[in-house]
Amino acid sequence: MENELIRLNKYLAGSGICSRREADRMIEEGRVSIENEDGTVRKADIGERIREGAAVFVDGKPVRNDENEKLYMMINKPKGIICTGDRRVRENIIDFAGLRHYISYAGRLDKDSTGLVLLTSDGDLNDKIMRASNYHEKEYRVRVDKKITPEFIRKMSEGVRIELTDDRHLTGELGPNGKQKGLVVRTRPCSVRQEGKKEFTIILTQGYNRQIRRMCAACGYTALEIKRVRIMNLMLGNLKEGMKRFLTKEEIRTLKKMAEERGSNG
Repeated sequence: MENELIRLNKYLAGSGICSRREADRMIEEGRVSIENEDGTVRKADIGERIREGAAVFVDGKPVRNDENEKLYMMINKPKGIICTGDRRVRENIIDFAGLRHYISYAGRLDKDSTGLVLLTSDGDLNDKIMRASNYHEKEYRVRVDKKITPEFIRKMSEGVRIELTDDRHLTGELGPNGKQKGLVVRTRPCSVRQEGKKEFTIILTQGYNRQIRRMCAACGYTALEIKRVRIMNLMLGNLKEGMKRFLTKEEIRTLKKMAEERGSNG
């Protein structure tokens, strides 16, 4: 019956491999397979529904979706580690964290940024945290290349126009340099506070690719260091760079409660 079926991307998200969007991308790339009733294995299709208990594989490895074995871990990511669940990529965060199975992460940090990353096998929670429409906060400390001015703080706070040049935001239109133009968006108003001559903190409720670096560039600055210090109720605190720890039961309880609600700007 239809109610016995579950969308494959939702199943993969629930297993902690990735978000639903990333699951669709992996399916398109042919990395996801399903075992038929006769024991043969075939490539999965986009939008496919499967029965609970179906044998699903990613890169040839079986996927487990056990509600009783959810993992919630934070890690202080150092420079050079890449936020990807693709273990074919060298220096991926899953291997760095010493995990033996697929897991998703809330809030990608680029290779040169450091700080708090939440690793969890609770794909539904991860989707709620990352959904921009929920306005969940992520806080960063940033150092730039020159003295910060009140005008810089004002522009960053009010939102700036940035061009998104990652593959999924390319428009197909060529620019003067012969490269494809990216989608131009205006960032949301946000909280920005100066902390030093060249340092500030910023609280975002959305997560475009390399957003802070692009925002700084739009204001004539270069972001030299970016460190995430908070995701919602989770604080990096004194967790040393490269170290990890499991979330406490209270942190998990509060995080789940907050994830169900829209942020104050929503």
